[in-house]
Amino acid sequence: MSKKPLILITNDDGITAPGILALIEVMETLGDVVVVAPDSPQSGMGHAITLNNVLHLDKVSKPGDKTLQYSCSGTPADCVKIAINEVLDRRPNLCVSGVNHGSNSSINVIYSGTMSAAIEAGIEGIPAIGFSLLNYSWDADFEASKKYIKQIAENALKNTIAEGVILNVNIPDLKKKELKGIKVCRQAKANWKEKFDKRQTPQGRDYYWLTGEFVNYDKGTDTDEYALENGYISVVPVQYDLTAHHYMQHLNTWQFEK
Repeated sequence: MSKKPLILITNDDGITAPGILALIEVMETLGDVVVVAPDSPQSGMGHAITLNNVLHLDKVSKPGDKTLQYSCSGTPADCVKIAINEVLDRRPNLCVSGVNHGSNSSINVIYSGTMSAAIEAGIEGIPAIGFSLLNYSWDADFEASKKYIKQIAENALKNTIAEGVILNVNIPDLKKKELKGIKVCRQAKANWKEKFDKRQTPQGRDYYWLTGEFVNYDKGTDTDEYALENGYISVVPVQYDLTAHHYMQHLNTWQFEK
């Protein structure tokens, strides 16, 4: 390893996903790269970690490959933990997760394995970014997004990211000439209205498929949803401190018995 910036790459779509291959291509222009990613898709895993099973780690890169790559049997958060503790010979200067196939804007950040991997790195004090493209197809085209991914990563390496802050980057599924640039945003107030498609097995046992509709209740023009709808790449600084600081003063007015 040289003394170039060390960049850890992971994702939740699995180590063979086209999105992570695009991210590797960009990051190789910025530093030394090590990949530790799930051996199978882990979308929607959130910040789950493996406690009641073993983890397997397999080196999948070959001698002479530019980038070291490992597949892990665990979750995205597991991948970051095991990379830091068992794989890397020094602390990474940056961790990037993605590029996710599909949106992680607004409330989706809560469920996202992509963002949870980045957040796990942030918990470890490593500057981290999660990247997502608003296209769920395995054959999604990441070419237009590469320029902006590089810009954001370069800025993170140059300027650093404040401790406790992780960047959630979402990219519209547009052609290069249609992308209008980057906007720093807040997370829109939106959520999923879930429905369950109830069916039956041939044996008569009920089973369910989770479906639903994404509803944006936020009419603000400073949100990630607004930016994405208007052709901009959204960058939202998120944090893992979930304390509702603004509510603490009110909560202290409650009457508690000794």
